[in-house]
Amino acid sequence: MADQFTVTPWEVVGSIDYDKLTRQFGTSRISIELKERMKKDFGELHPMLRRDFFFSHRDLDLVLKDHEQGKGFFLYTGRKPSKGMHIGHLVPLVFTKWLQNHFKTNLYIEITDDEGFLHKKERQWDEVQAAAYDNILDIIALGFDPNRTFIFKNTEYVRNVYPLLLKAAKRVTGSTMKAIFGFDDSTNVGISMYPVYQTIPTFFEKKRCLIPCAIDQDNYWRLQRDIAEGLGYNKTAAIHSKFLPPLTGVTGKMSSSAAAETAILLTDDERTVKNKVNKYAFSGGRATLEEHRKLGGDTSIDVPYQWLSILFEPDDAKLRQIHDDYRSGKMLSGEMKMLLIEKITAFLKTHRENKKKAESQIEIFMKSGKLAKEMWTRTYE
Repeated sequence: MADQFTVTPWEVVGSIDYDKLTRQFGTSRISIELKERMKKDFGELHPMLRRDFFFSHRDLDLVLKDHEQGKGFFLYTGRKPSKGMHIGHLVPLVFTKWLQNHFKTNLYIEITDDEGFLHKKERQWDEVQAAAYDNILDIIALGFDPNRTFIFKNTEYVRNVYPLLLKAAKRVTGSTMKAIFGFDDSTNVGISMYPVYQTIPTFFEKKRCLIPCAIDQDNYWRLQRDIAEGLGYNKTAAIHSKFLPPLTGVTGKMSSSAAAETAILLTDDERTVKNKVNKYAFSGGRATLEEHRKLGGDTSIDVPYQWLSILFEPDDAKLRQIHDDYRSGKMLSGEMKMLLIEKITAFLKTHRENKKKAESQIEIFMKSGKLAKEMWTRTYE
């Protein structure tokens, strides 16, 4: 059926009905009232909030209450290593950086190299570790605060958290894992275990944790919320984004495995970006120039416009002008694509420069920085 879709941590297919998805997951839409409260607390709203791209939450109101009462909170996000990050992978990271900048709060970034190794039979250990290193450089290149950010790989940091990991695991049954994640008797036992590890960073501080993520990751936080209070911690809060659409405009989300068509990789050069956008980006333009000038383009299905509105044009007035010019037929589809190409090319040029600098910073974020030193000496009884 046309209205059927699937959203799991590993698979997103179909045309997503986000209202239906929030009901299925038991999350709450971010209301106008909550946005006004966030604007008061934040001083401003990130474009992804203003434009409803971050749309759903768990206990965001409690995070704001803790902030308003001076209790504070901390941030947590993560990354499963993959060979080559794409633009879509940056969405929660860009938003997380914005939150850290505004609140000057600690941030923990978990690199789930265990998940990367266990999830695909053909993936080799050395391949996962090489991907993890490259992904970490891409993350650092976004400009997180080195004094307030700790990046760690699960397989390295496990020696510090193993007692706490065991306490958490003891509270989770096989039936719970099957119910939340859909595991069955053919699932290898490693895959059955690592989701528990992904709850552990929410226990790094006694404050409430806020996790910015795409909504397909919500399963992990449902597990955390089942066990947190029994371990003496707060249930984690989360704020969920929608999915950045693939270039082709087909249903689902952008995929690294189909990068030739659906994704812009962070390693793509200017020529590759231009070719991908011009060849594959789904247009909301009309069939002929005459028809487009008369009827205008459809921004609701035009992927270049959607990418601009989500990541590449923060100025509301400029975006409104782009929208109006396209809808009126004044701006052509080719011009819309060219605008996106220019924005992506400039972004990737800066990103590659920052990634090169990140090679000398990786030790600070993972070992020798202020927060990193504290975390490596911390024990969990």
